[in-house]
Amino acid sequence: MNPARPQRAGIRGLLVLWAVYALAALAVVETYWRIPPAQLWKVHNTGLVGGFGRALVFLSFSPALGSIAILAVVVDRLDDRRANLLGLVAALLCATVALPGVQTPSHLDPKWANVPAVLGVAIALGMTIWAARSGRRERPRVSPAGDIARLAIGAIALFFATPYVASELGFHLDGVPFFGWFFETGAIRPEPGSGQLHAAVHYGHHHGLDGFLLTLTALVVSRQLGAMRRPVLRTLTALYLAVMVVYGLTNMANDLWTEQVVKRGWTHWEIPDVLQPSASLAWAAMIAAALVIYALWLRPRRAYRLSTSSIHSDIGT
Repeated sequence: MNPARPQRAGIRGLLVLWAVYALAALAVVETYWRIPPAQLWKVHNTGLVGGFGRALVFLSFSPALGSIAILAVVVDRLDDRRANLLGLVAALLCATVALPGVQTPSHLDPKWANVPAVLGVAIALGMTIWAARSGRRERPRVSPAGDIARLAIGAIALFFATPYVASELGFHLDGVPFFGWFFETGAIRPEPGSGQLHAAVHYGHHHGLDGFLLTLTALVVSRQLGAMRRPVLRTLTALYLAVMVVYGLTNMANDLWTEQVVKRGWTHWEIPDVLQPSASLAWAAMIAAALVIYALWLRPRRAYRLSTSSIHSDIGT
């Protein structure tokens, strides 16, 4: 038996997340490189600068937020003082995404303020590879029931992310069987609040896709909670993941509602914008929902019981 196999099995989900982030970044580069800014959203650069610049802004948002959760698992798995320090530095760099002026939805050209978060993402990727090669060797303890719920949530989220995956690749769903009927993407509609005419789902990156990526990250990283050995870090990670899944799904709902309901003229009411933290009823509701998710699904005592039962099951086999 290869002694590294259990370790790779535990880290494999995190490596898949990195592959998804990389593919999304490559799609952003290609789409913003070839499509004129007038058909995109809040960008001005063209060609090579336009493609790589928008990818830099993308990496400094959802991958940066996702990297903080990944770092917690990786640091716990490495169990090394150097990893502790490097992981803290990377997490602080990623956390700069929350500073005012770093993410500006009305201006999505790259800024120097985006660079620290991207550096944090790069360090997190390097530490994940380090953990895959040299970290503690063990399998994560996961309940089959938990995985069924994860698959169901992930599949539903992926379905509703379809128009955003298409726009990321630079095309609309018009004419695609079923999806072209269910989702309105290429039709020219006025933008709520401005009246500017634009495709219902513009080409390029959407915060709805960021919401999907954060939801996916929370689902995948949550599988590692039962294997984390540091109680405080496990608790903080569980709380962060609970907020992340609520934040991701709410941003998906906000984008979808605006583009698939409001733009069709079915209603003028919009789901509140929650991209940036604020003292609002929407954020209060999100925090309350996250605490419920934490209590019912992610709290450490539950993770520990699942881990213990899985260990007994492994011994029994």
